[in-house]
Order: sequence, then C-alpha cells, then structure tokens
Amino acid sequence: MALRARALYDFKSENPGEISLREHEVLSLCSEQDIEGWLEGINSRGDRGLFPASYVQVIRAPEPGPPADGGPGAPARYANVPPGGFEPLPAAPPAAFPPLLQPQASPGSFQPPGAGFPYGGGALQPSPQQLYGGYQASLGSDDDWDDEWDDSSTVADEPGALGSGAYPDLDGSSSAGGGAAGRYRLSTRSDLSLGSRGVSAPPAHQASGAKSSATVSRNLNRFSTFVKSGGEAFVLGEASGFVKDGDKLCVVLGPYGPEWQENPYPFQCTIDDPTKQTKFKGMKSYISYKLVPTHTQVPVHRRYKHFDWLYARLAEKFPVISVPHLPEKQATGRFEEDFISKRRKGLIWWMNHMASHPVLAQCDVFQHFLTCPSSTDEKAWKQGKRKAEKDEMVGANFFLTLSTPPAAALDLQEVESKIDGFKCFTKKMDDSALQLNHTANEFARKQVTGFKKEYQKVGQSFRGLSQAFELDQQAFSVGLNQAIAFTGDAYDAIGELFAEQPRQDLDPVMDLLALYQGHLANFPDIIHVQKGALTKVKESRRHVEEGKMEVQKADGIQDRCNTISFATLAEIHHFHQIRVRDFKSQMQHFLQQQIIFFQKVTQKLEEALHKYDSV
Repeated sequence: MALRARALYDFKSENPGEISLREHEVLSLCSEQDIEGWLEGINSRGDRGLFPASYVQVIRAPEPGPPADGGPGAPARYANVPPGGFEPLPAAPPAAFPPLLQPQASPGSFQPPGAGFPYGGGALQPSPQQLYGGYQASLGSDDDWDDEWDDSSTVADEPGALGSGAYPDLDGSSSAGGGAAGRYRLSTRSDLSLGSRGVSAPPAHQASGAKSSATVSRNLNRFSTFVKSGGEAFVLGEASGFVKDGDKLCVVLGPYGPEWQENPYPFQCTIDDPTKQTKFKGMKSYISYKLVPTHTQVPVHRRYKHFDWLYARLAEKFPVISVPHLPEKQATGRFEEDFISKRRKGLIWWMNHMASHPVLAQCDVFQHFLTCPSSTDEKAWKQGKRKAEKDEMVGANFFLTLSTPPAAALDLQEVESKIDGFKCFTKKMDDSALQLNHTANEFARKQVTGFKKEYQKVGQSFRGLSQAFELDQQAFSVGLNQAIAFTGDAYDAIGELFAEQPRQDLDPVMDLLALYQGHLANFPDIIHVQKGALTKVKESRRHVEEGKMEVQKADGIQDRCNTISFATLAEIHHFHQIRVRDFKSQMQHFLQQQIIFFQKVTQKLEEALHKYDSV
C-alpha cells in the first residue's frame, strides 16, 4: 500500500526541488524517511518534490495495538501524530540520547509534536552543529594541518581533557542539578509548559495546542544566514543547552543605548619579527610571527594558517558579532619582503580590533591562541584546539549565552528604524570607502612612478643647463653653475621623496579601509539575523490577533527577538566607537606625515636656494 500523508498547513515552495501544499491536501509519499526535516512526495497536482515533514501527517493503515509491555509490536520511534491523538514516547536506554536530547516527559503523559526534542517535528533531530552551518562536518579533516600543528590523535578526547569547563558526558551522568558549579541548563523551548496540562486534556484541546505551537512558519530557505546561524531555532524556542557562567555575554545599557559590557582586563598584543622557517629538512618553508600579549608578556609564535583557523572558529561561533577579516592570502610571492611587511601590518590592525572587542578579546579560543606556547606544550595546544572545535555553544545555543539588561524592553519599531538607518549607513560608507581606496591607490601609483619621473626630468633639465654654462670658462660663473646643478639634484631627491611617501601616509589609510570593508561585508548577515527575528515577531502578533496563537508563546518569541536585537545594537555601537577611534587616529597620522613630507620638500628647496647666496 502506497504511503500517504495529509497536509496540516499551507506551504508555498520558493526553491527548486520543492512543491507547494494546501491544507487538508492528500499527498503520496516516496519514502517515510525524512531528510533533515524534509520529505519527498507527490501532491494532488502531480508535482513531485520536497516539503517540510512537520507540515504533514502520515496517514497510516489501522494496525493491532502494541503489547502492554512495550514488546516487539511497540512503535519504533515517535515519528508522526495519528488522527486519534498522540502516541506516547517509547522508553529509550540511558545512553540513547545525550543529556540535551533526553525526552523530558514519561511515557503516557501528554506530548505535543516535538516536545522533549530540541528541534520539534517529533523525530530525533540533528545536533545544532549538524543543523546550522555544518560546523562539525567541516572539522573532520585535518589535511591542511602539519604534524607540528595537529595530528590524527584527539588529545582532548582523553579523560579530563576538557577541564573544568567541559560539557556533560553523553551518558547522562551530568545534569543541571548535579553538575559543576557555575553551569546551568537554559532552554527556550516554549512547548515545555504544555506538559502541565497532563493527559486529562481532551483530544480536541491537545490538537488545538499542537497546531498553535507551529503557526509561526519556518524560513523556507534553509541556507539563509538566519537559519544557519541558529537564529530561527532560538526565536522559535527550540534552543536548549548548558551554559557556564564564563560563557555569558553581557549587554548593558549605556548612555547611547545597548552596548557590550567592557572587558575588565584590557590588553594589547604586538606582532613582530616575521621569520622564515623551514621543516622536513628544508622541503617546506613558512613565515612565523612573534606575538607578545601585554597581559602575559610571554611570546608565542604563530603562522598565518593559525590565524586563519582562529578566524574560522570565531566567525562560526559569533553570528551577531563582526569578526574582522584577515589580510588576503597570496599563492605566489609569499616570501617577498614587501608582501611580508604588508601582511604584518594587516595582522597588526586585525589584532588591534580583536583585542579591542569586549566579547572577542575574552573568548576562550582567542585567549588560547594568544597564550598557549604550541612549540613547547604541544599537548596543551591540541587540547585547546579540540575543545574549540567541539564547542557546544554554537548555532541556536549561542544565543542562550546572551545576557540582556533586566526589565529592559525595546520598542521594536524604534529598533527596526535604527537597523534600517545603520543599513543605509553601511551601504554609503562601503561606497565611499571603495572610492577613497581607488583614489588613494591611483594617487600613490602616480607618486611612485609619475611624480618621481617628472621631478627627475626637471632635475635632469637643470643639470643640463648647468653643464651648458660650464662651457663658459669665466671664473665668476662657477658658483652659479654649481648652484643650478645642486637645484637639479634637489629635484631628484624630491622625486625620491614622492616615491617613498605613500608607505608613510596613503598605505596605512588603505590598510584601514581594507579592514573596514571586511567589517562592512559582515553586517548584512548580522542585520539579516535580526530582521529574521523581527519577522517572526510580526507573524506571531498577527496570529495572536487571529486567535491562532497563545499570547504567552508570542511574548516568548518577542523576548527572544529582543535578545538578538540587544546584541545587534550593542555590536553596532561598538562598530561606531572603534570607527571614530580608528579614523581619528589615522587621519591625524596621515596629515602629520603629509606635513613632514612637505617639510622635507621645503628643506630641499631652501637648501638649493641658499646656494645662490654666494654667487
């Protein structure tokens, strides 16, 4: 008998390979096995494709009831809701689920679709790392890492490798009540409160509650930043995890609105002594940089690929924070002096922004990067690396770590207005930064080639005139001839000054513009996460007005949206703070260097002028 399903809600396809559904429509299923929450089937119009498994109810043929003792005839998994009510969850062995995925209700109690599971839909769903961004999948291969940096062993998997900050074991031995101090379980699962209704609620009431819990639609584009970041799962109340005190990211109210809580232990870090080193008896070469943080004064050595690994971890973990981009990679000329110097300057700017950010500067993986001497304690380095790669607080769980001001409410219209204003600001700043970068680059090119050449042509012409005057053998013309020749040399020197000047003033400006272009490229995704949360709030309000959703659940969605909005506004505030600091400092430096440059030019001209005093 062909598998069939009935559509519970309307669904409109927006991507290739999907099909649209109409409520109460009967579909033919190609398979009952869902793929990450999606089923394949054929609708009543003959279209074949994918649709969300949570939008349909499988129509099953009547079967004999399961034995009372839960024997072989018992259902294998809590996959679908039959027309007559909800099936109880089967008992699972203790090690079947990690602590974060353990069903909370006992068999026989009321279970709405998805209750007891982190991501709804009934069936056991992937972990946050699997569902949002493919985090763990990207970590399975260490092909790009040399043996000194990593190897096939997993040091952090040894007993006690994660230290006091470890997350609970998968055998369920750790719990919210019996875990280590400073660690507690947080959940945004809005349907947990329904368990208090018990089994005495009539079937009609249960069905109504199940439908109201799924009225806020999911984003159909599963590759959007809002979905991959875990923002959607968090806003819809599907995040659940253990949060340590040290993981909390605090947003406070400052004089200009929400801002990140300041780092109580600020520091800086220098990057010096880029050195070419070799390994494998000279077969492989690389550049090593010496880092010296001011709060430890202990030097550590890092390669560019170490910076690249750190950037990937931070960008994965912090979806509402603008992680500065690293200087671009280069396939050839990596050991040329000019390239090494330029990369070092870019890394200095990058490190300055990292150390200045109240959240990034205190991040465990960044501190591990700055303080662990990989060359002398390889085991400790690998432990920290593995711990960062196994971080549980990513995806939807990351948003659980955000701590917002107590009893502080945001006006969503005001928030939307500020976000829209900042979006326009970033677009205008990006356009002007591109224009300034192009202008500065063109001007620097002219100084290095054109201006130098033109000034040297002027100098050569003056020397030609001096040589012509030397044909006159009169003694009283010797001083004039020498002065004119000196003037020619002065213009040669001025040409050299023009060629060298961009390194002093224009290049630093272009380095800063490149760093901020990376920040500006980050903000569309950050804004998309906040806009996605705001859309869910608007949708939930509309459903409340239509009587399709409980006010309490809509309030929960708005509270979680407020959390994302607080973080977004705090990040915008930090961006403006460092923007004012950086551009003030850089413009002062630029003008100071321009003054010094023209003072040198003036000095050369004055020296030439004084030569005529004795003629």
